[in-house]
Amino acid sequence: MEMLDSFRHKGMRQRLVQELVRKNITDNKVLEAIGRVPRHLFLDSSFVSFAYQDKAFPIAAGQTISQPYTVALQSQLLNISAGEKVLEVGTGSGYQAAVLIEMGVKLFSIERQKELFTRSTHLLKQIGYSGRFFLGDGYEGLSSFAPFDKVIVTAGAPFLPEKLLLQMKIGGIMVIPLGDKKQVMTRITRLSEDDFEQEQIGECAFVPMLKGTVN
Repeated sequence: MEMLDSFRHKGMRQRLVQELVRKNITDNKVLEAIGRVPRHLFLDSSFVSFAYQDKAFPIAAGQTISQPYTVALQSQLLNISAGEKVLEVGTGSGYQAAVLIEMGVKLFSIERQKELFTRSTHLLKQIGYSGRFFLGDGYEGLSSFAPFDKVIVTAGAPFLPEKLLLQMKIGGIMVIPLGDKKQVMTRITRLSEDDFEQEQIGECAFVPMLKGTVN
């Protein structure tokens, strides 16, 4: 794959950023990160000319690369500060991971699909994004690296995964699409050892979060 990021691509990204501003993405750290990440490199070559449209596209293993607005919204809801430890459940294409790394987080990302895991981690490394990537079951999280400041789930979870809740720091935030057929983007804040505050943001559509690891 040719790792080309041209002036044309950069111009298309800036138009995408302006579109996200019109859709009420206000966090400058998020907008700047999306303005830097070469999204076209995360797409199948047949979709490259559409890479900076605000749309989701299919990727390997029956999954999708989320539309930029969804990536921006989830990132904004996390209220990220540089240096925070973030757990991402569902590496997928690697695009959301790249945005988070651009925002200066220490990223720990878990993916259950081996094909996606291999492809996305190789691509991220090629482009120069470094994080910690794991093949495994997202419902289990990464307890040996907990606690995390923030947790982001990039697939529709039919229920709140308790193990992920318990891997958050007190004061930590999780952003997760909750629901079976339809999901509601939900932000959860850990107030104390046993207390969590839940806030519903709005309806969304994600591929389902599945259990286990696929070889």
